[in-house]
Amino acid sequence: MKIVNEGIDAVRREEVATNQCLKNTRYLWLKNPDNLTEKQKITLGSLKDMNLKTVRAYNLKLSLQIFWSIEERGVAEQYLKRWYFWATHSRLQPMIDAAKTIKRHWNGILNYFDSRITNGILEGINSVVQLLKRSARGYRNIQNFMTMIYLRLGHLDFQLPT
Repeated sequence: MKIVNEGIDAVRREEVATNQCLKNTRYLWLKNPDNLTEKQKITLGSLKDMNLKTVRAYNLKLSLQIFWSIEERGVAEQYLKRWYFWATHSRLQPMIDAAKTIKRHWNGILNYFDSRITNGILEGINSVVQLLKRSARGYRNIQNFMTMIYLRLGHLDFQLPT
């Protein structure tokens, strides 16, 4: 979704040069529709009525969001194939690039439907490790660094007397 959002923003940036009504609307396109305020919904509704490239890119984003709610892998794969075809034939270069990136990670994306596991936990652990590395400003050797990782992330219970 991050890649698709970057594609929408790139389309909007290209189009704002010719259409000033898109100026200062970046977050309308990037926010989820459920999180928009009433004023933002009205503004977005009026922009959707116009024949804009940004609206086409936004519709691609909304259709990809539906993809994540599908339960079966086979159905999801067929849906993603149709979405990929639509995106690559949209004549919007940033969205075509986003679709090609999704194509390169096709199997990994579809593996989500087998396990329902994302890499969010891994990213969280990695951020803690990077924070450890920065806060110490370096370790004498790799063993000390690994020890600190175990101490921070190992949830060890030393049962020390109080």
